[in-house]
Amino acid sequence: MKSYSNLFIDFDDTLYDTHGNAIIALTEIYEAFHLERYFDQPQEFYDAYWKANIDLWGQYAKGEIDRDFLIVERFRRPLSAGHGLDVTVDLCLRISDAFLDCCADKPGVVDGAHELMDYLKGKGYRMHLCSNGFHEVQYKKLRACGLKDYFDTVILSEDAGANKPSQQFFDYAFKLSGAKAENTLMIGDNFDTDIMGAKRAGMDVLFFNRFPDFPAPQPIDYEVTSLRDIMKLL
Repeated sequence: MKSYSNLFIDFDDTLYDTHGNAIIALTEIYEAFHLERYFDQPQEFYDAYWKANIDLWGQYAKGEIDRDFLIVERFRRPLSAGHGLDVTVDLCLRISDAFLDCCADKPGVVDGAHELMDYLKGKGYRMHLCSNGFHEVQYKKLRACGLKDYFDTVILSEDAGANKPSQQFFDYAFKLSGAKAENTLMIGDNFDTDIMGAKRAGMDVLFFNRFPDFPAPQPIDYEVTSLRDIMKLL
C-alpha cells in the first residue's frame, strides 16, 4: 500500500454510530412528545423520518437546500403522516432541537472505532475529521464518544462554506490541515460524498462499505467492510 502522512476521515457512520444513536433518540422523542396520540404504530413515524432524512441529506450535500430547510422539513414530513396533528414550524423546530440534543449525548461508535483510532495514532498519522454535520452538534458528539482528541484538525462543512463532495470543501480541508492530495487518504462510508468527492479532489480513497449488500459501484483504491480491516492496510 502507498505511504500516507495524512488521513481525512469521515465521522457519521464511519466512526460515530449516527444511525444507531438516532434510532435511540427517535424513540425518546416519540415518547417525550406523546406521538402515540397521532400514529397507530411508532414504526410509521420512524419509517417516515428515515425516508425524509435520507432524501434531505442527499439534497443538502449537493447544495440544493440549506440547513434551515433541512432542520424543519425532516420532521415536517414524518409528522405530517400522523393523524390530527397540527404540524407547525414551531413544533418541527422544538422536536428538532430535542432530537439533536438526544443524539449528541449518545456515546455509541461503530464497532472497532476506538481500536482503529488508537492504532492510527500510534502509527503517527496526522488525522483530520471531515464532516458535513452541523458545527455545534458534531463537537458535542465528538466529546460524547471520546474521539475528539485523536484529530489534529476538525473540518466541517459549515466552516468550509460548502459540503462534501464539492471541491470547495476539500480545498478548505487542504488549507486548514496543511495536507496535500498526493499524501492524503480519504476514509469514509458514503460513496458519493466521501469517496467520489475525494477522488475528484485528487486523493486516494478507502471505502468503508459498512453494510456490504453491494460492492463499490466502480473501481476504487481500497474497500473494507469493517474498521479493523483498515489496520491491516495502514
